[in-house]
Amino acid sequence: MKTFPSSWKSGKSGATLLVLSLLIIVFPFFAAQFGNSWVRIMDVALLYIMLALGLNIVVGFAGLLDLGYIAFFAIGAYMAGLLASPQCAVVLESLVMEYPALGEPLVRLLGADITANGIHLSVWLIIPLSAAVAGLAGALLGAPTLKLRGDYLAIVTLGFGEIIRIFMNNLNGPVNITNGPQGINLIDPVRLAGVSLAGEPGSGGVVQFAGLAMPSVNAYYFLFVLLCVATVFISRRLQDSRLGRAWVAIREDEIAAKAMGINVRNLKLLAFAMGASFGGVAGAMFASFQGFISPESFSLTESIAVLAMVVLGGIGHIPGVVLGAILLAALPEVLRHTVGPLQMALLGEVWIEAEVLRQLLYGLALVLIMLVRPAGLWPSPRQEDRPIQASAVGGA
Repeated sequence: MKTFPSSWKSGKSGATLLVLSLLIIVFPFFAAQFGNSWVRIMDVALLYIMLALGLNIVVGFAGLLDLGYIAFFAIGAYMAGLLASPQCAVVLESLVMEYPALGEPLVRLLGADITANGIHLSVWLIIPLSAAVAGLAGALLGAPTLKLRGDYLAIVTLGFGEIIRIFMNNLNGPVNITNGPQGINLIDPVRLAGVSLAGEPGSGGVVQFAGLAMPSVNAYYFLFVLLCVATVFISRRLQDSRLGRAWVAIREDEIAAKAMGINVRNLKLLAFAMGASFGGVAGAMFASFQGFISPESFSLTESIAVLAMVVLGGIGHIPGVVLGAILLAALPEVLRHTVGPLQMALLGEVWIEAEVLRQLLYGLALVLIMLVRPAGLWPSPRQEDRPIQASAVGGA
């Protein structure tokens, strides 16, 4: 068997990393020649990378099938919606109208500014709050499901995700907290060193930062790249830690892990909580990026899409999960730009809408992957890090 010196391997890895870094830096400037929409597609894909890496902790490392992961995304987004928009003023107004004995003292306590304009906290304060609240929700979800595995766990988590979505959709009365199906708008954009990444009013969406001018979507792109790098770093450290190896032991054989002295209960709760906190952070960034949120953004379809990213790329393998997230997050937008014109050019009319074709391709891709490459498009090169086939989608 031919072997290579470790210095050659490390040099090859360093060169690959350098080329990848250059491509990431150059991409927004190259794509902007074809319109800012392509950079915006990549912005959304980077948010999905953060989501998929959080779900990978639960599904890939610990082997717990979670079909309600989008609920934590919603929790983070609504935290930003309440704490970085005029929505809090609406909440106080409805509280005074419905329960004056409670609302009027609260108005006096918070002051005239918050009562008139709402709370406008910095997103950098909202992010740790979103991570903490989403992590607590993850632990609350995990507590009653500790003895469940496989299909039963999937059904419970699916129900949790739908409960959160319906809760957000109906929490507009008697006190209007979430504004119901109309959603929350006018959410503050991200600010770095006092500079709005959405561009100042009248700038046409152009951000001036450190003497440089760039479109808003480019500024968000570089911010999301940095957040994704941090998420990958944390995920990699977790995977190689004692905690990560304990999760893998639980994934492969829970009874054997318990016999070896691993505290299965606490580690399962920790997996749910840590995975959920990633979703909360991504949700807060999504709300600040979009400036608007509504319950429609957090449907069961989104949960399935994030799970499909993990399964398609390679369960438990961080680069594979990143690849799956990019492919499936960018696919709908690419199809939207290409399917219609291509059918018109070839057939003279549109036979299949882009959204319908996306669902067909999702299903076809997952079936083919399960048949041809059960470990995903980019499985882990280390056999011990791959889930056994029986637990490839959550455990037998």
